[in-house]
Amino acid sequence: QVQFVESGGGSVQAGGSLRLSCVASGMVDRIYVMGWYRQAPGKQLELAAIIRKDEWINYGDSVKGRFTIARGDADHTVYLQMNNLKPEDTARYYCSADFREGGRYWGQGTQVSVES
Repeated sequence: QVQFVESGGGSVQAGGSLRLSCVASGMVDRIYVMGWYRQAPGKQLELAAIIRKDEWINYGDSVKGRFTIARGDADHTVYLQMNNLKPEDTARYYCSADFREGGRYWGQGTQVSVES
């Protein structure tokens, strides 16, 4: 099992920035990928960004060039720096962790609201 502490969400004007943080605990030695997904009201869950233990990174098309994912000093900490936010970035952002052998765990999410 993995537990998460997510923080950094909030409300911001379009063009502004926010930084999300996620700290995992529990079976962290088995984590291979950590990242962020998001879900806007009435829409499907979509990838924001993920980072693997070998530092391979993948971004969702809608956030490329604006969001940056990074690992903290501890492998089980990740940050999502979100710049030039747009109203369409409004969503609940969920931290996730994948085990190498399979299985994905989810945080409770943190709300990001971008006002035009």
